Amino acid sequence: MPGPLAERLAERIRREGPITFDRFVEAALYDPDGGFFARGGGAGRSGADFVTSPEVGPLFGVLVARALDRWWEALGRPDPYLVVEAGAGRGRLAREVLRADPACATALRYVLVERSPDLRAAQRALLTVERFEDALGPLTGGDEEAGAVPGMGPIVTALDDLPGLAVDGGVVLANELLDDLPFEVVERRGGGWVEVRVGLEPGGGFGEVLVPAPESLTAEADALVAGLEVPDGARLPVQRGVAEWVARCGHLLHRGYLVVLDYADTVPSLLARGQDGWLRTYRAQQRGGGPLDDPGSQDVTADVVLEALRRAARESGFSVAEEVSQARWLAGLGLDELVEEGRAVWRERAHLGDLEAIAARSRASEADALTDPGGLGAHVALVLTKGLARRS
Repeated sequence: MPGPLAERLAERIRREGPITFDRFVEAALYDPDGGFFARGGGAGRSGADFVTSPEVGPLFGVLVARALDRWWEALGRPDPYLVVEAGAGRGRLAREVLRADPACATALRYVLVERSPDLRAAQRALLTVERFEDALGPLTGGDEEAGAVPGMGPIVTALDDLPGLAVDGGVVLANELLDDLPFEVVERRGGGWVEVRVGLEPGGGFGEVLVPAPESLTAEADALVAGLEVPDGARLPVQRGVAEWVARCGHLLHRGYLVVLDYADTVPSLLARGQDGWLRTYRAQQRGGGPLDDPGSQDVTADVVLEALRRAARESGFSVAEEVSQARWLAGLGLDELVEEGRAVWRERAHLGDLEAIAARSRASEADALTDPGGLGAHVALVLTKGLARRS
């Protein structure tokens, strides 16, 4: 039976006509009274809809902590050191980063950005969350010279959106966020483009409606396929929400790192794979139904278009410092070393069977999951810099 969200969307379509695909996805994922994330859907290990890298175990957080230390050093050890995790979910990554005790901890101000009130509430079960007004710590000096007292970290705070300030020496980290930003869909027809909208079928369910693509959407699609032969019937996502999000990060970061870990692919590959390859749904840790089925009941994601992401980054003042698979990125942070360290601990403590021994033994299985070329290991790690020399 369709839920209240489906009924409200159907009523909107009856009043306004077919709606754009991004409006449908926005409601399906983020509607405050029935969207997938608004009702607490998301990552986890038990009873969750999908598993992300932080949910595999603590190893991913240990490696991200190492990366944060590297970037802190490259930025000249700012204090406060603002790290914004966008799409932070229940706060599992933040917890494991802090448990790893990074060198930057005393300078660290960790901002969890999460739209879902339920997920923000769940963060407090894992972390001590301070008011955002206190995130930079107590101030010292007069009005013109006021600044945060150094050495007060780590401090964790939470917001429902990116903070509205300018950061000179910080990091924005987005792990599996951009694939969940609403997107439009276009289809090639007669050398031009039609737009895929969402309407109502005679039986009352949701169905696709093809309409001539507006000029602005056509321009975006043409930019994606410049120089490519595109057969009739081929479809692509147009992710203007991703470009807008990157632009906001450009305003936030005057100097620092923007790091994206996500499903991502090039336009030729997306065309070859087809919509069933780049548009996915998830429910109860399995692939879900069609993207228009029972909105709010499942995650709806699309691979991030790499060419568009790179262009948005350039236009916002970022440079690409590194673009590799997640498996290769984690290897560069010392993944193999940590796995071998875990094996050594297991050999020494296996006879005890204590928590330290069991955690050490689990590192190898965690590493396998994080580097699986058919899963998390195939994610793209894109490290972007702004205001500093080209480095990772």
